[in-house]
Amino acid sequence: MLTSLSIKNYALIDNLQVNFNNGLSIITGETGAGKSILLGGLSLILGKRADLSSLKDATKKCIIEAVFKVSNYNLKALFEAEDFDYEPLTIIRREILPSGKSRAFVNDSPVNLSSLQLLGERLIDIHSQHQTLQLTSNDFQFQIIDALANNNQLLQNYNTDLKTFKTLKSELQELLNFQAEAIKEHDYNTFLLNELVEANLVEGEQQSLEEEYETLNNIEGIKEKLSESYQLLSEEQIGVLTTLTTIKNNLQNISVFSSKYNELFNRVNSSLIDLDDVFSEIDMLQDNLEADPNRLEEVDSKLKTLHNLMQKHVASDVSELIKIKNELEEKVSIAESLDASIEEKQLEIKDKINQLKNISKQISNKRLKVIPQLKEQLQSILHSLGMPNAQFKIDIFYNGETFFANGQDELSFLFSANKGGNFSELKKAASGGELSRIMLAIKSVLSNYIQLPTIMFDEIDTGVSGEISNKMGDIMLQMSKTMQVFSITHLPQIAAKGHSHFKVYKEDVNEVTQTNLVKLNHDERIVEIAQMLGGTEMSSSAIAHAKELLN
Repeated sequence: MLTSLSIKNYALIDNLQVNFNNGLSIITGETGAGKSILLGGLSLILGKRADLSSLKDATKKCIIEAVFKVSNYNLKALFEAEDFDYEPLTIIRREILPSGKSRAFVNDSPVNLSSLQLLGERLIDIHSQHQTLQLTSNDFQFQIIDALANNNQLLQNYNTDLKTFKTLKSELQELLNFQAEAIKEHDYNTFLLNELVEANLVEGEQQSLEEEYETLNNIEGIKEKLSESYQLLSEEQIGVLTTLTTIKNNLQNISVFSSKYNELFNRVNSSLIDLDDVFSEIDMLQDNLEADPNRLEEVDSKLKTLHNLMQKHVASDVSELIKIKNELEEKVSIAESLDASIEEKQLEIKDKINQLKNISKQISNKRLKVIPQLKEQLQSILHSLGMPNAQFKIDIFYNGETFFANGQDELSFLFSANKGGNFSELKKAASGGELSRIMLAIKSVLSNYIQLPTIMFDEIDTGVSGEISNKMGDIMLQMSKTMQVFSITHLPQIAAKGHSHFKVYKEDVNEVTQTNLVKLNHDERIVEIAQMLGGTEMSSSAIAHAKELLN
């Protein structure tokens, strides 16, 4: 519900501030007084693109602000999805700067126009004779039927399952695409994997193999050097061990005379122990060292294999080869298990299709049940609006195969305005004025079943007679019991039915024309309606008629 509107520096409006109530609000004014300006400012709040030419004073910014009571509109999910701050009293503000830039805010948080448009569609529905294309939309026609059929929960369940179904189909396609690629690569990947498996890769083995290769390849030289070292250590007369033992004994004999000698003794003794270990190690190495041409050839072959594999896979060491082997194992395994995954995904899709068909059939059955009721209600309203021969031919065809956004039905929504006339699509069968009355009838019916946003009827009564306009006013008045309704009208019969009455007028202030909007009291309403009946020269009969209409 729109509770207040403030417009500053927009077109012919200098500074306008007005509060609105619920129920039916009437807006009247002479042609050219600025009703279109008022709607233009309001449309900016709903997300329409701004125009620098709209500024009244090009040196100042234009500010349009509207306050909406949104607690009954179930908008928390939309606010969360669009990252708006939710407030039961929501403030929307648009600013047009002299530079031409435009800014939009919801509860003081900046928002983009697309998000503002989504919110605006849920807050105000501006309807005029020129805005009836929605009527001819198949989606809108389904919304009418589903509102009467109370299909909201079923449609939510259907949309949830449809989203899952589309995700499953996408996942299946990915698996099939992957399988197609995997089949091409499977044989080659298997070949590469077998090469790496046959290589018996072991973390860190390359270094040990290289050391073994160098040992086996230089065994004679190694044996010679070990033997020479052994001799130098073990020679009885001049061997290093013999000499070092003599030094140790000498120092031991004098170690009691000074701590310095004792320290030298300990150091030599420690060296002797280490050297004795070296000697034992050399002795053991000599014993274990044998030429083995077969092992040398085996190690050389393994190293060449490793080097070839590293070059082939652009790897720096064996650990990288092992990592590549693991990746190939995974690819080969996935390729070999894809059939099972695809079959599992296909079963999931089959189950989801059954669920969707079950829900869509329930939706379709409920739609079929309410169509006679919808036709009767619409035709009854249109008959009272001067279209006595109006008839609808509404048929639902259950497709059963294709999943649309709102079920599996196809809809034929045909209309005939004349007795004996052929049924055809609304846009072909109805004139602009007829479409306008059809939209009023539809909105009237919908208001009994769902919470509609604030609706603003912009001169949809143009060209209708007083009797029909009276019925139009009754319909708007009935709608206003459950929602906020505005009617911009030139007809006194409608104007008299409002709970509130606002007048748009122009005035010259300091030789500058301005547009204003003022709420009329009871006496002012009598004058306004009398002028609508008889012009500016009000007769006593016009005033009496105005009072009669208001009463």
